[in-house]
Amino acid sequence: MWPDLIRKAKEGGLDTIETYVFWNAHEPARRQYDFSGNLDLIRFLKTIQDEGLYAILRIGPYACAEWNYGGLPVWLHNMPGASLRTNNDVFMNEMQNFTTLIVDMVKKEKLFASQGGHIILAQIENEYGNVMEPHGADGQAYINWCAQMADSLGIGVPWLMCQQVGAPKPMIEACNGWYCDAYKPKDPNSPKMWTENWTGWFKSWGGAHPHRTAEDLAFAVARFFQTGGTLQNYYMYHGGTNFDRTAGGPYITTTYDYDAPLDEYGNLNQPKWGHLKQLHDVLHSMEYTLTHGTVKPTNLGNSVAATVYVTKEKSSCFLSNTNNATDATVNFGGIDYFVPAWSVSVLPDCKEEAYNTAKVYAQTSVLVKKSNRAEDEPSSLKWVWRPESIESTAVKGKGDVSVNKVVDQKDMANDASDYLWYMTRVELGKDDPMLNGTVTLRVNDTGHVLHAFVNGEYIGSQWSKYGNNVTYVFEKNIKLSSGSNLISLLSVTVGFKNYGPKFDLVEAGIISPVELVLKKDHNTIVKDLASNKWTYKVGLDGIINKFFETDRPSTLKWASDSLPVNRNFTWYKTTFKAPLGDEPVVVDLLGLGKGVAWVNGHNLGRYWPSYVADEQLCKTEACDYRGRYDDRKCASKCGEPSQRWYHVPRSFLKDGENTLVLFEEFGGNPLGVQFQTVEIGTACVNAYEGKTVELSCHGRSISRINFASFGHPQGVCGSFKKGECESEVDAVSILERECVGKESCSFEVSEAKFGKAYCGIRRLAVEAVC
Repeated sequence: MWPDLIRKAKEGGLDTIETYVFWNAHEPARRQYDFSGNLDLIRFLKTIQDEGLYAILRIGPYACAEWNYGGLPVWLHNMPGASLRTNNDVFMNEMQNFTTLIVDMVKKEKLFASQGGHIILAQIENEYGNVMEPHGADGQAYINWCAQMADSLGIGVPWLMCQQVGAPKPMIEACNGWYCDAYKPKDPNSPKMWTENWTGWFKSWGGAHPHRTAEDLAFAVARFFQTGGTLQNYYMYHGGTNFDRTAGGPYITTTYDYDAPLDEYGNLNQPKWGHLKQLHDVLHSMEYTLTHGTVKPTNLGNSVAATVYVTKEKSSCFLSNTNNATDATVNFGGIDYFVPAWSVSVLPDCKEEAYNTAKVYAQTSVLVKKSNRAEDEPSSLKWVWRPESIESTAVKGKGDVSVNKVVDQKDMANDASDYLWYMTRVELGKDDPMLNGTVTLRVNDTGHVLHAFVNGEYIGSQWSKYGNNVTYVFEKNIKLSSGSNLISLLSVTVGFKNYGPKFDLVEAGIISPVELVLKKDHNTIVKDLASNKWTYKVGLDGIINKFFETDRPSTLKWASDSLPVNRNFTWYKTTFKAPLGDEPVVVDLLGLGKGVAWVNGHNLGRYWPSYVADEQLCKTEACDYRGRYDDRKCASKCGEPSQRWYHVPRSFLKDGENTLVLFEEFGGNPLGVQFQTVEIGTACVNAYEGKTVELSCHGRSISRINFASFGHPQGVCGSFKKGECESEVDAVSILERECVGKESCSFEVSEAKFGKAYCGIRRLAVEAVC
């Protein structure tokens, strides 16, 4: 997908691509490196170069990025004497080794601009200033060392440190956030750079669907350049997918769409992509003036401001209205300009408005899921199944390591799996009071998922919510017998914490105490098992033995009769043919509980469609682009699964038979699972007059015009209605003649085209079906 994504980014007006370098992906075990396939960093950088774009290399190597453990390898945490992201020789030696490795790889290919390549900037560390204070003097010593170490590598291009106020020389500090127009580097001679303009927000299990409007995102960009910005990068421009176990958090979803201009599947997220493209084109046309001009800001009152960039040859202007409720008509240079609330108008020649952030002329594309089955594919999938074997663990207590204490999951599993068994035996004599009365198993857990078994019998599960970083207590009544009793606890992580002060020290898995509690005759007896002999086993039988691989030997038996549903710890398998066409493919897992999915052996990531977004997260009022954005604003899809569809890249699929394997942890029904394609269902325009706009179905034909009105139409795409003022000309008929049957059509939004409408400021609203 890389060439297509990078090409679409270039078509969208970008000139540079930033990338992180994920340490835990490239060095999964100490001194064992992986730059193959999807981890081929040099190939990715050269693909950027092939499109004629610059690159920014954010080595970090700490990245955050809602990525598992922030991109740091868990083996670092487990090294004797290591303390992460501070003045610690063990950590700094490993960081220097990896950073040098990356720099040397890039130098060898002559990719730095100083070598004639296209990498113009590099970054060391990431947002350390946000978490530096708890480290005290060691934090300052560490960041000074980072600067010296990076500078010593002699890459010949500048180094960045984002969110690092007063970054040590020669590092350049940079801003991250939804808005950076008010940001000023501590060094007045430093360029004003914005490394992360958050195009939306990430999604968490139990979280709502976040949305940042195209108008607000464009407003943030235009304000940044109005106030002297020199570099602005989108985080994310393409969000993509957290395949396998890469999602961090914990509780970050498999989708990392991020409401980005290119969506998870690589489609244009319209109108965001198109609206930003128009802004980029205008800004590029002003590049010389913005980089060489004298800046003259003027406060026009009522939150309205003008900024003029002046050179000998030309002047370029910005008019901004930062009031979040009141539109403004501004007389500037003897000309009246309508500047809506919370918007910026850009005038490359200080006369004609070429762009306004609140006036969207790009179409809105509504994407739909369709079941484009292969011609001979049945409407439902045929499944076989087999249980996850828990005999050797939950029933027999067999493990790999035994220790006389409860161990943190990071320490024991070393990030080899989400799953870790904790097992211990409790010996009870015939006269033990625990045999008479109500006994409760009480387990302290650090926030992910716990499944509990006593003597091989499943007794219950529990899990925490996103953002809840305190421990929770699992308590269930159990029955014990005289002799040996086996307590088996399956701890499941859902991505390790990736951000915050000393986040690497946040515990994972079961912690002390683990107790048996007997309440009898107003007395309470507590038996703490934490110092018992505990036996550990990393992973599940089916994952260890790779049930998901397509070339498993025929000795692995799957049952085809009596398909169980709503049964936990169950493996399901089916075959399917790739959906017709070349549109992106998704698998709809609605009806399943929680688990992991594989297609042809490729891990699609964790699924959890039974986790429904909290109703309280969505506000009832309409989404208004005006006013400052945060991740709670414009949230939607509460009461629905946080994620229902899972991306299946076409490169994972074969022409003939394909295999889907599911491991169902909680219990669900696979009978509703289906493969679908993602394509444009409807294309809408809602534009002010005075510009030429385009409707496009991107490879398919426009089949009909559902709605068209010129004047004061109301509503949004999918729910347009006529306003009080409307032209008498039938706009639907005009567009039916010009657009139906074509892949795309363009037309001017004007009175000449659509007739007189006796309103003030007029707009055209159109809804076309693809």
